[in-house]
Amino acid sequence: MQKVLILGATGRFGRAAATAFQDAGWHVTQTARRWSSAGAGRVTLDPSDAAAVTEAAQGQDVIVNAVNPPYPDWSVVVPRLTRAVIAAAKATGATVLIPGNLYNYGAAMPEVLREDTPWTAQTRKGAIRIRMESAYRDAGVRTIVLRGGDFLEAEPSGNWFDAHIAVRAWEGKVMYPGPRNIVHAWAWLPDMAAAMAALADRRDAFDPFVEFGFEGYALTGDDLIALIEQAVGRPVRVRGMPWPMVRAMGLVSPLMREVVEMRYMWRVPHRVDGTRLSQVLPDLPRTPPAQAIAAALAARKPAALTE
Repeated sequence: MQKVLILGATGRFGRAAATAFQDAGWHVTQTARRWSSAGAGRVTLDPSDAAAVTEAAQGQDVIVNAVNPPYPDWSVVVPRLTRAVIAAAKATGATVLIPGNLYNYGAAMPEVLREDTPWTAQTRKGAIRIRMESAYRDAGVRTIVLRGGDFLEAEPSGNWFDAHIAVRAWEGKVMYPGPRNIVHAWAWLPDMAAAMAALADRRDAFDPFVEFGFEGYALTGDDLIALIEQAVGRPVRVRGMPWPMVRAMGLVSPLMREVVEMRYMWRVPHRVDGTRLSQVLPDLPRTPPAQAIAAALAARKPAALTE
């Protein structure tokens, strides 16, 4: 049985990856800084501790780096985490798999994003991601990056969709952060994690450092709002993001400052080309967007509406 070590298993992608690898028949070891309860296959560790990660990675075929620290901590934590995972991969020969985002491309990105699209990010977080992925490539450890858009998932986790856009959808109210005619990339986490598990099975067939784009859904704001209305069974009233207020909050809140820096993601049209992934995984499951949006909203459905 193949073995996978998932760093950041209590996070968004980490949870989905644990399920996907288990469903694919892998032996899964999950790590986190803290666990709410003990369980088999759960390890408590600091993912930036190279010795601890290397010890946990012994005998593992794959390391999934699903750790995603808070935005304000990226500049300090991400380099330490990267060094720790590279050290563990070198010591054990494990392949590293990373859920990539679209920050590498920057505000000048073309509408269609492919594996050969240049990394031209000028933002702090984009530059950190570029340095991180480049470090894996330069270190010579076998690495697979699966790059997708903003996450959609069934379990509320504070992502853009459940915590901001659709937090009051069942009340008939939606907030959309940008122009509603602009295409935005989304990734349904169960599908993306299943694709990662399938890529892990084929890891020896790829170059030492390889990227794949996860197509997911390319939806305009109006497309997304229509799917929300379909899921909740009623029209919704839409308001915009109060960006001037968010910018003002950024004067005292590092998190809000980081959010403002990424505003361009809602103003620049973009979609992910999944051609290369489809060629490698022709049977990749694709959940219909209406089904994904309905599942993402179901967890927030008021009890009174479920009776």
